[in-house]
Amino acid sequence: MPVQNSIRRLLVISLLALPLSLPTVAQAEQAPIELSIKDHRFEPAEFKVPANTKVKLIVKNLDPTPEEFESYELKREKVIPGGASVTLFIGPLKPGVYPFFGEFNQATAQGRVIVE
Repeated sequence: MPVQNSIRRLLVISLLALPLSLPTVAQAEQAPIELSIKDHRFEPAEFKVPANTKVKLIVKNLDPTPEEFESYELKREKVIPGGASVTLFIGPLKPGVYPFFGEFNQATAQGRVIVE
């Protein structure tokens, strides 16, 4: 019987500790970031996201011509046809500044993600 009592105690302790190892429901997901391209510029040109979080980025190209969202630091490259939108995921990222640009209009299509 002492072995069964030890097993029961271990089972009870394990069940009590289980909620500590699971993510809590209270942790809110990061809302998608909407980014648009108009007149060969990103709007907003700068936005903030929390560190260590995967973020959904929706890029809408409001121009009639294609543009390419590109970032070496974010390791993302995606062509967005004119009048279309794409969804990208970035992160989880360490704190810092991550620039991005429009490959086809680099002089004007510039932006950055600030991770805090």
